[in-house]
This record gives sequence, C-alpha cells and structure tokens, in this order.
Amino acid sequence: MSQPDASFETLLVHLKENRGFDFTGYKRSSLTRRVNRRMAHVGISNYAEYLDYLEVHAEEFTALFNTILINVTGFFRDAEAWDYLRAEILPSVLAAKAPDEVIRVWSAGCASGEEAYTLAMSLADALGVEEFRQRVKVYATDVDEEGLTHARHATYDERRVRAVPAPLLERYFDQVGGRFAFHKDLRRSVIFGRNDLVQDAPISKIDLLACRNVLMYFNAETQSRVLSRFHFALAPAGVMFLGKAEMLLSHTKLFHPIDLKRRVFRKVASPVPPNGGFLTEAPPAHARPPIGGLDLLRHAALLASPLAQVVVTVDGLIALCNRQAEDLFGVSSRDVGRPFSDVALSYRPVELRRYIEQTHVERRTFRVTDIEYIRGVETSYLDVQISPLTYNDAGLLGVILSFHDVSESRRLRDELQQANRQLETAYEELQSTNEELETTNEELQSTVEELETTNEELQSTNEELETMNEELQSTNDELQAINDELRDRTGDLNQAKHFLETILTGLRAGVAVLDGDMRVLVWNRHAEDLWGLRQEETVGQHFLNLDIGLPTEQLCPLIRRTLAGDPGPHEMLLSAVNRRGRPIQVRVAGSPLDGVEGTASGAILLMEMEQDGGQFDGSLLVPLGKQDGQHTPETAGADDTTTTG
Repeated sequence: MSQPDASFETLLVHLKENRGFDFTGYKRSSLTRRVNRRMAHVGISNYAEYLDYLEVHAEEFTALFNTILINVTGFFRDAEAWDYLRAEILPSVLAAKAPDEVIRVWSAGCASGEEAYTLAMSLADALGVEEFRQRVKVYATDVDEEGLTHARHATYDERRVRAVPAPLLERYFDQVGGRFAFHKDLRRSVIFGRNDLVQDAPISKIDLLACRNVLMYFNAETQSRVLSRFHFALAPAGVMFLGKAEMLLSHTKLFHPIDLKRRVFRKVASPVPPNGGFLTEAPPAHARPPIGGLDLLRHAALLASPLAQVVVTVDGLIALCNRQAEDLFGVSSRDVGRPFSDVALSYRPVELRRYIEQTHVERRTFRVTDIEYIRGVETSYLDVQISPLTYNDAGLLGVILSFHDVSESRRLRDELQQANRQLETAYEELQSTNEELETTNEELQSTVEELETTNEELQSTNEELETMNEELQSTNDELQAINDELRDRTGDLNQAKHFLETILTGLRAGVAVLDGDMRVLVWNRHAEDLWGLRQEETVGQHFLNLDIGLPTEQLCPLIRRTLAGDPGPHEMLLSAVNRRGRPIQVRVAGSPLDGVEGTASGAILLMEMEQDGGQFDGSLLVPLGKQDGQHTPETAGADDTTTTG
C-alpha cells in the first residue's frame, strides 16, 4: 500500500478539528478521488492550497461535504432483500418480543430518510398502524445535517417514490401538488438525529439495525470499530441488515449470517470469560515417591495422539513425555516423577494448571487455541488439548496434554482473512464507484430533463419565429406592392415633371413660380438666361431677396394681389438690367396658382424682355381654369393702361 499524503492527512485533521467531520477512518482511495473532484471544480491542484481556500471561503465546506458524503439511497432499495426482510426476518423479530414491549429500530446512515421510512412502512404493515404508533421507535441517524433536514420534511418528488409499491404509496403518503409527503401520524415514530458512527456512542437495545452501504466507505480498522459498536447496540437476539456491498466475512465472531446473500446477520452472544481461578502450587517434594499403575498410564498414553504430549497423574506428577515434547519444550524423561507445576511448561506459553484442574473436576476435554509460542527468533502457534485419562472402572488416572503445531494453518488462515479483507475492500470500492456512478447518472438525467425542457422552449420559440417570419413575409409582400405602386407613381411624377419642364423650356419668357411665402418653387431656363442665376441658386429662396437686375421691391404689390386671389393677370413694365449689365425693359405679368377650394396657393410670374415695337403675349397668363377675359396692364408709377392682345 502506498504511503498516505501528509498534506492530505493535514486536511482531514483540519476538517475534524474545525467542522467535527472525522474522515480519517475512510478509505483513502475513494476519499481522495472525491476531494480531488471538488478541488478540480474550484481550480486547485494541491491539498495545501485547498486548505487555505477552505479557510477563506467558508461556504466551500458544504460543497465538499456533499461531494464526500454521497447520499445515494431510495425507498425499498434492492427490492429482493427488502422482500426477504419483510417476509422472514420481521415476523421472527416481532415474535421474540412481548405483546406490549417496545420495538427499537435503528437506521444508521439514513441520508435523506428513504430507508427509515421504508422500515416504518414495513413495520406498520406487519403490526398495523395503531400498534405501530404505540410500540415502534425508529431512530434514524446520519452525519450530514443537511440530509437530516431534508429527511425531517419527509416530502419527495415523483421520481423518488417511484420504487414504492402503489398500495403502500396510497396508504402512507399524501400527495401535495407534485410531491408526496409521508403521513404525519406515522412520522412521529421516526426520530432523526446526528450521529457519527466513528466517534459517537451507539444507540442501545436495538432489535433491528439497518446500515446499508455505509461500512464500505471505511477502512478495515474503522469497520471493526463500528461493527463492535453495532454489536454492543443490538439486543441479545438483535438482527443487522447490511447493504449488498458489505459481506462481513472477517467478523464472524461478532455476527452470524442468517442469509449471506441478502446480508442479514444475527448478533453472536459475547463469550463469558472463565473465572480465572488458579490452582495453588503444591509444595516441592523432597523425595519422588514411586508412581503406581505406571503400566496403565503408559497404555493409555499409547492410545492418545502421537503429537507432542505430556501425561500428568491425578496427583499432579509428570508421568510421561515423548520425544516431540522434549524437542518442543525441553521436557524429558528426567522430569518424570516431578510435580508438573515445577516445570516451565505449566505456565508457558499458557497457564495450564487451571485447565488440568477443570479436567479433573468435569472429566471432559478442554481445548486452548491460537497460543503464541516464541522460541528464540522463531514464533509458533499451538493448540493445546487437555484430555482426561481413564481405564475401565479404575476412575481418573490423570490427564494428557497434547500440543498441535498450527503455525502453517494459522498462516493460511491469516492469508485467507487477508484475502477476504482485500476481496471485501475491492467489492466495496466497486460498490462505492457504482454509488458515484448512480449519483452522476441522476445528475445526467436531471441535465437531460433540463435540456429536453430547453429544447421544447426552443421549439416553441422556433414556431413563434416561423409565425413572425410568415407575418414579416406578408408585410414584406405588402411593402413590395406599395413600393411597386410608389415606383409607378414616381415614374408618372417624373414623366409629369419632364413634361412640365418641357413646357417651361418651350416658353419664350422667364417663368418663376412662388409659394404663399414668396419662396421660389420653379425657375425656368429663360429666367436663368435673363438674370444669370441658376435654378439651384434660386429654388427655396425668397423672391424679394434674389440678387437680380429686376427691381423686385416694385413687384411686391403685384405679387401680394396675386397671392390674395385676385384673378388678374396683373402686368407691370419695369426698367431692369440683364445678366450682361445692359439696361432693358421687362414686362412682368402675375397670375394666381390655384389651390384648394379656389384659394391661391402661389403665384406665377412671367418675365419677358420688351422688344422694340413688340407686344407682350398675355395669353400665357390666363389663370388655370379661366376662360377668355380682359386684364388690365399696369405700369410702374403711371395711371395709363396698355391693352395687350
């Protein structure tokens, strides 16, 4: 076996002294595996650093204990063993008790309480609910306070109670929402408390003790200590119910198997030590009296075992010793006739004088086993048999001491026990690993359920997204139709705009279209040629602010009358300067731009340079929607009128 890691042992001592959890008796292989798992979770690689981490982060203790104390349990776990217990063991346990006597049951290492409540249901079925409440006490203990708190609540989800037979589930549980609660009136008979099997005193006078798959986590020394406490805790006819991982092959002196397959054992009564009385040594004889009946003694010795042997007379004198006894103990024929109490063999390697006296009194054979005998550097193991010697009716003649060298069988027995312990350890390690795998499997099942829930949510979200996508596609189709319609209208508007530009370009005069605020909306190409301002320089600008050679302030009355809705058209002849700086005469005509409900939304100004002897074509200024009519030209600063054709 490998030497224990000193830093790991320091960590265990810290847990024991500061938190009261003694893991020093646990098997190091499984214990280090679980501690290493927790260290990997927090990103620490050695035990000294993890000890420092525990001192700084107190909440880590809870996570560490939950990792070490794998609370794998369940209702009616290993159903075949529970069926055997209910059918064969409980009736015999109950039959051994008086009708009014209390029945005491102990569930050691109860975890979250399923095992304790399974015992309660089994006993309630065997006795009846009313008698169960009056007579039964179920003591449920564990070292994990968190598990005990959960056990006291006695509520479990549907997955936990799946192993409970349907009739028992209906009889002993109340369903509250999605959880199942053990009946309150029966729960009062189940008493939970903290108990460390390694350190704390056991509960006494127990008729049935259930400790399933707990011992496998302890090393051999701790297992022996715990089993000794269980032996003390059980009543004389008490029964112990272990888990399938615990064979108990090396503790046959404490427990006798009732059914080894199902791990049910009965307490073996403790042997009563002999009273230890010693014979008073006889005073040394000064003279060796002649030994009578020597032939009879020799004949009886020939009938005894041929092993190393010594024959002692009824008077306590050595009558015979063979060569094997001389080689083994140094007793020879020279000692014949001496009191047996005078030789070292009488008290070494074991006190034989009291057994010789008991043989005299009870006239039966006694056997002393496993005596360690050290000769020099060699150690042997002996079994001593003390048998009475009789001959016909002559009564007791003496005793014969036969010494059997059992060193080889002892060695084989030790090897067998060692092999059994190794087998138990390997089996328990396998079961411990299986427990951890069950825990991991439960965590994986929980993760799978969460993933299934997430998948359902994602599917629902996907369906919603598909619906939204369809709606968006429908909206997109509508927008596309609207876009097509707008494109068609834009095309029409562009055509109309092009048509209007063509018309404005075809006019021989400059045209300026103003809105209601006298801002330029349209400025044709002849207006650009006349005044030297491009369309992009004028559109959006206030007409009266334009820097052109036309005295725009004189046009203000004409424009205002036009915007006021006066049908006009109105004309003025003004002196101006064209874009080349030459003085010209410009005839300006204004006409309203019809708006909604007959109101003027703007004004159309037609600006044409006066030609020598030419006339202004006033037909271009007839308002939109008007027929033939007369209009009066206006001249700047004069009352006379000029008729236009």
